[in-house]
Amino acid sequence: RHARPGDQWRSRYKSLCLHDPVWYDHLPYLPFPENWPVFAPKDKIGDWLEMYTKVMELNYWSSTTVESASFDEAAGHWDVEVTRDGERLTLHPTELVFATGMSGKARLPQFPGMDRFRGEQQHSSAHPGPEAYRDKKVVVVGSNNSAHDICAALWENGADVTMVQRSSTHIVTSRSLLGTMEGLYSESAAAAGVTTHQADLTFASLPYRIMGEFQKPLYDQIRIDDADFYARLEAVGFQLDFGDDDSGLFLKYLRRGSGYYIDVGASELIADGSVKLVNGQVRELTEDAVVLEDGTTLPADLVVYATGYDSMNGWVADLIDQETADRLGKVWGLGSDTTKDPGPWEGEQRNMWKPTAVPHLWMHGGNLHQSRHYSLYLALQLKARYEGIPTPVSEPAAVHHTS
Repeated sequence: RHARPGDQWRSRYKSLCLHDPVWYDHLPYLPFPENWPVFAPKDKIGDWLEMYTKVMELNYWSSTTVESASFDEAAGHWDVEVTRDGERLTLHPTELVFATGMSGKARLPQFPGMDRFRGEQQHSSAHPGPEAYRDKKVVVVGSNNSAHDICAALWENGADVTMVQRSSTHIVTSRSLLGTMEGLYSESAAAAGVTTHQADLTFASLPYRIMGEFQKPLYDQIRIDDADFYARLEAVGFQLDFGDDDSGLFLKYLRRGSGYYIDVGASELIADGSVKLVNGQVRELTEDAVVLEDGTTLPADLVVYATGYDSMNGWVADLIDQETADRLGKVWGLGSDTTKDPGPWEGEQRNMWKPTAVPHLWMHGGNLHQSRHYSLYLALQLKARYEGIPTPVSEPAAVHHTS
């Protein structure tokens, strides 16, 4: 949709940066330079993506919006209506890939009184940054990555910030998380000759079914090493968890894509009271405040809803139709039967990078590591179909959940 490659990154809140280290985030065929920062800021990523499309000679269309898509059974192809630089065009691809990111559509809650609140309201995806809110009272609803990032940036720019935590959150410090990746994605691993390709294959070789058992000891040790850190958070009322089975961040990410924060400083602001913390559910908004179910009233000039995203099949409902979205089913998760990841067990990421229940429709997304690694296998499956080569190794899984 945007005018330039990378604009999606450039348009996000000012403090956004990658929380994964550079060795984990290389793009296919063209790794970041050796002097690249360990945690790249958003504008630097945006510029890299723009350069990447040029150097790799990608057939990239900017300023283009997909209006609708439908499958023509008789012709055996999709009819995809797009508007490009103001011109309406119809494309006829055989295969259609939704590469819209694993987070899907922004989830904006509906609280009584939102229509009468006189201040500003934004989903975190639309938050412009902290500059306009100096000396303003800001309530951030949510307690995961975006909520922490936004709270910290607002506090640094002189806003009076309150975080509303509605459910427990997994926190791991950036230092400790890097320790869990030391053998594969780190400066020392690269120096020892572990290439990105080798690291990806090694990581992918561990089945998801048993991955949690390998992760638990790492997070058990983190709880010991960072006990003082966690104690300070709990002392101010922050509700912590380590996942339903104590397996930590990556399993939470694979199962639900939410519910965690990699601490790069915001947790200390909460622990020392710089960012105020309240626990509870939102009951309503008044003209100038957020009111919790227990009656706590939080005066606000701005309310930021850091409330996450729905399943990717929401885009399918918008651009194709709800029936097709339901045929596709829920996207992401493992079927682990844990919070926000209903069973039965899927074995792999639900509906990602493989045939779906909707013929000729594919879903692609994930973090930079997953997008780099699994895009190859998705591309090979598409190429096989164009060449008429059977691919019986991956059949569409049954659909158990529509969203």
